[in-house]
Amino acid sequence: MSISKTRQKLVDVARQLFAKNGMENTTMNDIAVASGKGRRTLYTYFKSKEDVYTAVIESELERLSDRLDEVAAKRTRPQDKIIELIYTHLNMIKETVVRNGNLRAEFFRNIWMVEKVRKNFDEDEIDLFRKVYAEGKADGEFDIENIDLVADITHYCIKGLEVPYIYGRLGHGMTEETSKPLVTKVVYGALGKSLVR
Repeated sequence: MSISKTRQKLVDVARQLFAKNGMENTTMNDIAVASGKGRRTLYTYFKSKEDVYTAVIESELERLSDRLDEVAAKRTRPQDKIIELIYTHLNMIKETVVRNGNLRAEFFRNIWMVEKVRKNFDEDEIDLFRKVYAEGKADGEFDIENIDLVADITHYCIKGLEVPYIYGRLGHGMTEETSKPLVTKVVYGALGKSLVR
């Protein structure tokens, strides 16, 4: 098994154990035994359980980043991309937190550690929004004076919606289908884009 495959296996096993038992109730030995790799191999890649936890968060953020890149690469109108990027971000974060069971509590309890790991992801996502806004401005679809500022605001607005979205407190009782036209109206209005073409 290659170095990257061994490391990824350790991360995958740790994610499953953290999701099932929580980070506090999982030891380095548990990860080594469950992966079938042994403690020496585990310590070759990670100095501590916190390092493993950081790698798990990075791995989950990488999944989200890959999915956002796929959306941004689509051959659709920039205004449609923005809406899809927003929903992709929120749905992937929710799916990640729900899928990871007990890691969900750890995610909220240890938010500063998550924020530290998220720094690169956040910068990449802002850059993605910047590119889509520039594309829309060049096409005459958006009336934006400061693309950098609008990209920052979009990112931080979506980030601020994560917790209420995960807990189902956002648009109580609404489905994605019923909320999308309202979200679209708000976003298009902010971008100087009319709903009618």
